[in-house]
Amino acid sequence: MHFSITSLVLALIAFLALYFLLNKYAFGPLFSVMEKRRELVLQQMNEAAQTREQAVSYVEEQKQALQTARKEALDIIEQSRQTSSKQTEQLIESAKVEASRIKDEAVRDIQNEKNKAVEELRGELGAASVKIASKLLQKEVSTDPAQEGLVDQYLKEVGGRS
Repeated sequence: MHFSITSLVLALIAFLALYFLLNKYAFGPLFSVMEKRRELVLQQMNEAAQTREQAVSYVEEQKQALQTARKEALDIIEQSRQTSSKQTEQLIESAKVEASRIKDEAVRDIQNEKNKAVEELRGELGAASVKIASKLLQKEVSTDPAQEGLVDQYLKEVGGRS
């Protein structure tokens, strides 16, 4: 292999010329495209990080909203239970009052019927007394102590029941 200095100098001049031309026309635009691409990648990474942070905060907000909704639902259920309990107590109380009223009316009705029956019995007793008195008057009334005792006993019984 033969090595010549001229070919080395020519190769070196060609290399420098090629480097100068590449530096001026190819490397500048290539590096600027690479820089733009790097900036775009960085921008997309920043946007992805922001989106991730927003997603995390949104998830936290949703968790908070869900917990609030659960708490409100439990409060509503508790209020419903209390309302139901109060209504049950009110119904029971009104049923007791109604039962007491019906019982009192029944007692009054029974007392009224009893009083009517006693009055009817007294009326019948009076009629029977008149019949007995008329039969006694038709017969000879004697001063027999047995008859007087019978009349006294009968009057005591009638008088005692009044």
